[in-house]
Amino acid sequence: MTWFVPGRLEVLGKHTDYAGGSSLLAAVDRGVTVSLSDGDSGVTATSTALPGELRLAAGASPALPPGHWGHYVQSVLDRLALNFGDLRPARLVVDSDLPLASGMSSSSALVVAVALALIDHNGLRDRDEWRSAIADDIDLAGYLATMENGLSFGPLEGRRGVGTFGGSEDHTAMLCCREGRLSEFAFCPIVERGSVPMPEGWSFVVAVSGVLAEKTGAALEAYNEASALAREIVDEWNDVMGRSDATLADALASGEDAMLALEAITEHDEWWSDRLRAFLTESTVAIPRALAALRSGDVAAFGAAADLSHRTADEALGNQIPETNRLQALARALGAPAASGFGAGFGGSVWAMAPTADADGFAAEWLARYLAEFPDAAARATTLVTRPGPPAHRV
Repeated sequence: MTWFVPGRLEVLGKHTDYAGGSSLLAAVDRGVTVSLSDGDSGVTATSTALPGELRLAAGASPALPPGHWGHYVQSVLDRLALNFGDLRPARLVVDSDLPLASGMSSSSALVVAVALALIDHNGLRDRDEWRSAIADDIDLAGYLATMENGLSFGPLEGRRGVGTFGGSEDHTAMLCCREGRLSEFAFCPIVERGSVPMPEGWSFVVAVSGVLAEKTGAALEAYNEASALAREIVDEWNDVMGRSDATLADALASGEDAMLALEAITEHDEWWSDRLRAFLTESTVAIPRALAALRSGDVAAFGAAADLSHRTADEALGNQIPETNRLQALARALGAPAASGFGAGFGGSVWAMAPTADADGFAAEWLARYLAEFPDAAARATTLVTRPGPPAHRV
């Protein structure tokens, strides 16, 4: 049995999902492949990229360094065993053609691929516990996201995940996006709001900065701080307003004066004010403008929305770095009608739109100009050309 799970391109939607906002997403045509065969005991896992074999068992803590890919496999094992009982022995072989720690969600793709293989291997979709909680792929995306953030999902009890306090954007894109289209989803709960075709004759070029966007150490702390600030604002809102809203989106939907009230609550704290501005700009301004532009075929207006998103991420969210800022500016200078950093940030990658016929040439020139300014990134920086691909599927 083999599952392929694509990476995802977050066209727009920086740090919006866990706050109940919207994202504009695409699955890409690269990803993680997990092949599963029967095992003798426990679960063994190997990677085609690295030597050695991992021997894992539910509830056991592997002696692995922080950030090791085996922790993601272990989190899947632990959660499935907690929710559904003992799992059948299995052998897993992991392969990937996604750039690691680039913002294309290689870690979430690994979680989803391992989970899908083990779910099928153990017949979990036929269990009453499954049917009571998971009705479709949108539910499944929400459940798989809790394997990383450690939350419960309906009656399916949670336990500590991999230490990231994120949402379900990645998992939703991997399971629910459509080939050739960009899809808008809202979150908490997940709702598909619609999709638009990728403009004909255009492709995405992704430039990997060479600065790893690893969710460990300082990068993990910075990522979780953005999530924590959103929760702090909601907590303060609930205290002041006497409400029990779960997310920023819930607070904004509570009444016609909610936005003004939230701005008044956050204006005394620069961190809160910037975090609210980042959320509002991304979810209620940049994404609607981008969708309207794509529906009307106005590529220049789409580029203006992407510029706004990137600028706000740098100035208010604070998750861009000199390398990703320069990549975005270089792409625009080279004639790309739209470009933006994406993903968790604090490293990672930038996407740009380029004519499909010239995408490879654009990618080469973009990378060359970037490395001329940041030569220390040469060992890790790279580019790839992609268009929206199909969601996760059995191979």
